[in-house]
Amino acid sequence: CIRDSLDARIWSRTVDRNEDGVATVGGLDVTRLAEEFGTPAYILDEDDFRARCRAWADAFGPGADVFYAGKAFLSRAVVRWLHEEGLNLDVCSGGELLTALDAGMPADRIAFHGNNKSLEEIERAVRAGVGRIVLDSFQEIARVAHVAQGLGVRQRVLIRITVGVEAHTHEFIATAHEDQKFGLPLAGGQAAEGVRRALGLDGLELIGLHSHIGSQIFDTSGFEVAAHRVVGLLQQVRDEHGVELPEIDLGGGLGIAYTPDDDPREPRHIAKALHEIVTRECENAGLRPPRISVEPGRAIVGPTAFTLYEVGTIKPLPGLRTYVSVDGGMSDNIRTALYDAEYSVSLVSRVSDAAPMLSRVVGKHCESGDIVVKDAFLPADLAPGDLLAVPATGAYCRSMASNYNHALRPPVVAVRDGAARVIVRRETEEDLLRLDVG
Repeated sequence: CIRDSLDARIWSRTVDRNEDGVATVGGLDVTRLAEEFGTPAYILDEDDFRARCRAWADAFGPGADVFYAGKAFLSRAVVRWLHEEGLNLDVCSGGELLTALDAGMPADRIAFHGNNKSLEEIERAVRAGVGRIVLDSFQEIARVAHVAQGLGVRQRVLIRITVGVEAHTHEFIATAHEDQKFGLPLAGGQAAEGVRRALGLDGLELIGLHSHIGSQIFDTSGFEVAAHRVVGLLQQVRDEHGVELPEIDLGGGLGIAYTPDDDPREPRHIAKALHEIVTRECENAGLRPPRISVEPGRAIVGPTAFTLYEVGTIKPLPGLRTYVSVDGGMSDNIRTALYDAEYSVSLVSRVSDAAPMLSRVVGKHCESGDIVVKDAFLPADLAPGDLLAVPATGAYCRSMASNYNHALRPPVVAVRDGAARVIVRRETEEDLLRLDVG
């Protein structure tokens, strides 16, 4: 196997190079994929996706629940894969819920998140029989109870609490400190008051607490502090109400390798650590250990896909770097501009013995911040028409893609066992104009 620069830590499991040096995935070379489906395109390794689903399910076992976080990337094909591999699904909008139900995910295996669910979204979820709704505010506690009571059902719910843990991540994706929009803070007693209100409403069945401390996290120390505080509230609930809530959801946010410097933990290590943390905290509090839920999204789909681009303009700036423009950009990957995210990039249509040149891979948009990969070493003989691939773009790239500059959003192409098929088609010019009714 010729791996060259295709580091196995940041590429999906079936990615390799053939004897001609062309990168392959699922047995297909990228030049063929580019010819058939065009560029830019998200190429998703279905075998890798399914294997990661199984790894998470096996790691946590039947005594816990794994909810795939659909916000990372969701399509009807993905919903079917999740169902077949035994995972549950977390959604956070009416559109995600619609996709999940339309693709056949059993409603009782769906959790519905969101900090400002509309009455229409709540009613759809309750009517469908979703397994849990995560309540995010005092108003939402009342709204869900009102809808459920009107429909003559008791809706299973969790209350999202903010535990005051600062995750080691970017400010905009750290979600457990108090100064942000999600959840009810432990500090000041709002979380405890939310529990009181939920327990007192006939339309709600409060089954547990939810905590999420951030994203792209590489260790479990933050979860340890969060679990301590969540269990502290469980103990308070027992002492005040005589109720031991049976579940806690510790959220998601586990990181993946975007570059070879990243060192994510395996699902089995994460599961072992979280079980031990919760069991220890509950023993100290004199509580029965609750059922644990987790919500990996990026950790499943992130490494399974790469974005395939064609090189266009190459602009050397002597003494600085070479700017390499590709046929996509911030419309298909906003994360570099939004989060200052780091990515890797490789020449995949051939191999080269040329000296490396410091490069910045940029898009074609009219924006100086339109950067795909900030710093990379690419071969000095790089030429227009070469294919580049950016790995680990399965999460938050297609789902956050836009039509900035009226760009057409790329397709998602699933590859498995030497066959490729489109699971989300490329937008067309007709799609672009169809919504413009002026």
